[in-house]
Amino acid sequence: MEVCGHFGSSMKRILSLLLLSISINVVHAQFDENHAIYSTGEFNVGNYIGLDLNLNYVFKEKYSVKMGYSANIRKTKSQPDDYSTGLSGLALLGLIDPYDFLENYQIGVGKVYNLNQNGTIRLNATVGLGYTIVTEPANWKKLDSGFENENYSWNYRERNTISLILNPKIEFPFTRVYGITISPMIQINKHTTYVGIGVGKMIGLLRGRLD
Repeated sequence: MEVCGHFGSSMKRILSLLLLSISINVVHAQFDENHAIYSTGEFNVGNYIGLDLNLNYVFKEKYSVKMGYSANIRKTKSQPDDYSTGLSGLALLGLIDPYDFLENYQIGVGKVYNLNQNGTIRLNATVGLGYTIVTEPANWKKLDSGFENENYSWNYRERNTISLILNPKIEFPFTRVYGITISPMIQINKHTTYVGIGVGKMIGLLRGRLD
C-alpha cells in the first residue's frame, strides 16, 4: 500500500503542474511577437517509465528556458532473487510489489535550432539541473512465512540529490498553438541514471511572429 500512497502524492504534483499550464491561455495575449510560452507533456520509456511535464519559454526562437517535474518508476533492482508476494500479492495484481521511484523538479536553459525554413521542425537542446528524490526498497529481511504471504519484509528509503539533465528535444510546432515532441533524455546523479525517450504534446503559444 506504500506504493499507492507514493503514487498518490506524485499524481497531486502532476495535477498541480497541469493546472499551472492552463494559465498559458491567459498570458497568451500578453506576449509580443518575439516570445513563446507553452507546456509540454511526454510519456517516457527507458530504464524507467513515467511522465515529464514542463513549462517552456522561448525568446526570438533562439533561446529557451524550462522548468518542470518528472516522475518515473521501474521494478526495483534491489529485490532478492527469491522474493515472492505470495498469493495475497497475486490477488492485488502487483500493487504491493516493490518499485524504484525517480522524481525530479528541474530547471534548464537551452538553444533552439530551426531545422526547416518555416520553423515547424526545431531542436530545443537544453541542459539543466534537477532536485531529485530517489525512493527505493531497502532493509530486506527474510521471513519464515507460508506461500500465501510475502517472504521478505522491506521498507522504502528516500534519498535527495542533484541531477544533471540533458534533454535535446525535437519539437514539431505544426501551428502556433499545438505540436508534438520527441524527447531523448539523460538524468545523471550519484544514486542512479535515467536514459530514455519521450513522446508527447506541446500546447500554448509555440511560435512568435518575427519581423
